[in-house]
Amino acid sequence: MFSSLDHDSIMILVATPCLLLLYFVIKTLKERLFPDPQLPPGSLGWPLLGETLQFLPTRRSPSPERFVSDRMKKYNPQVFKTSLFGETVAVFCGPAGNKFLFSNENKLVNVWWPTSVKKLMKSSLANVVGDEAQRLRKIFMTSVDRDALKSYIDRMDLVAQNHIRTHWEGKEQVKVHPTAMLYTFELSCRLFASIDDPIHISKLAHHFDIFRKGVIHFPIYIPGTTFYRASKSGDALKEEIRLVARQRRAALDKKMESHRKDLLSHLLVTVDESGKLLSESEIVDNMLMLLTVSHESTTLAMTCVIKYLAEMPEVYEMVLREQLDIAKSKEAGELLKWEDIQKMKYSWRVVSVVLRMIPPISGSFRQAIVDFTYAGYTIPKGWKLYWSPNTTTKDPAHFPNAEDFDPSRYEGAGPAPYTHVPFGGGPRMCLGYEYVRPNILVFLHNIVKRFKWDLLIPGEKVPYNPMPAPSHGLPIRIQPHQSSA
Repeated sequence: MFSSLDHDSIMILVATPCLLLLYFVIKTLKERLFPDPQLPPGSLGWPLLGETLQFLPTRRSPSPERFVSDRMKKYNPQVFKTSLFGETVAVFCGPAGNKFLFSNENKLVNVWWPTSVKKLMKSSLANVVGDEAQRLRKIFMTSVDRDALKSYIDRMDLVAQNHIRTHWEGKEQVKVHPTAMLYTFELSCRLFASIDDPIHISKLAHHFDIFRKGVIHFPIYIPGTTFYRASKSGDALKEEIRLVARQRRAALDKKMESHRKDLLSHLLVTVDESGKLLSESEIVDNMLMLLTVSHESTTLAMTCVIKYLAEMPEVYEMVLREQLDIAKSKEAGELLKWEDIQKMKYSWRVVSVVLRMIPPISGSFRQAIVDFTYAGYTIPKGWKLYWSPNTTTKDPAHFPNAEDFDPSRYEGAGPAPYTHVPFGGGPRMCLGYEYVRPNILVFLHNIVKRFKWDLLIPGEKVPYNPMPAPSHGLPIRIQPHQSSA
């Protein structure tokens, strides 16, 4: 292996990792023994690893807020420093921290993700910044905004009814999380790319389940590791999306089919302000990203709504009454419309409580693009920044009796600004936030008006891995109503 290298070259190859490790050891010891008072307080943990080994397990536990909340108490309730994924990170806390980060996108901060996200989602909107991010976002928003969603409601209703006939009716027990995952992935495939073949969808879903587990992980590309498996499944998904995109483009070019009302067709024919079409790699990477963000958050919300409705019969009865009133206003066989979604006010307040109790994400990252001051501390250019919805949603100062399931918190103006931000905020707000609401409510309408259920594992935990999911999949015993609407 080293036969073509001289002695000095070999010595450099051997010494470089050792010198880097020595540098990080000295740097960490210096920062521990002589902390700079101008920088936020906190611990950088071990050389290279930092506090990553403490951070990742809490993300996969029922209490992902503990990593941040423990350090808020120990160091500072507004901002503290740590080291994650080999980077020095300032953690911003509370509504003031949320507002600061959301309001200063492309001014003081921009988006940053660990290497695993950059490698798996490459040219997607998750990774691009500045003018390029604005360009992509404008193209996407016209396909997932409220006006576009109005045309999706009837298709959502049809897919939900078919899903229930296939996976719920005639069953005594259902494992909710994997079943809801099948539903949300199928719906995304149908609405975003008009992929209707159940066998094709099942193949994609298998790869996607492996892919999502490695999105935020150590980027170790060695057979057997989580990241390696995620990379291979990501490649398989991208190839499938690429084939569908090429077939669609050929059909559109030959006018063999008209412009479909789905995201893929929109991305294939829409030009940016300079008249430029998206490249194939941009389309593929962004389709994969949108499948990820639309699929995970809705699956979690649907699953946990079912969990809480089983635990609180009085809330279930109020949701049932609202949904039956809507069902009774429809003609036989008539599908839901956008106007029906607007009538589901109490049901959406229930979903909002679920999103507060168990946020669909445990946090996201930014990076400082200039030196700036926050809460009296200097944040150096290049530092990575982290925010978590749990710093506010579990704080009694913002939500008294925070563990109480209380839909009335969302009446009127609702919670104070920047205290409940399950989808982020500002220019980087999750693209799928408008999509999530009707998706969940259509599913809830069809489930509640047909069934009542009991939990087979009362008190089942919901750890994050990296997104929240019940430890045993939330198995339930279902009972159809005497006369389904």
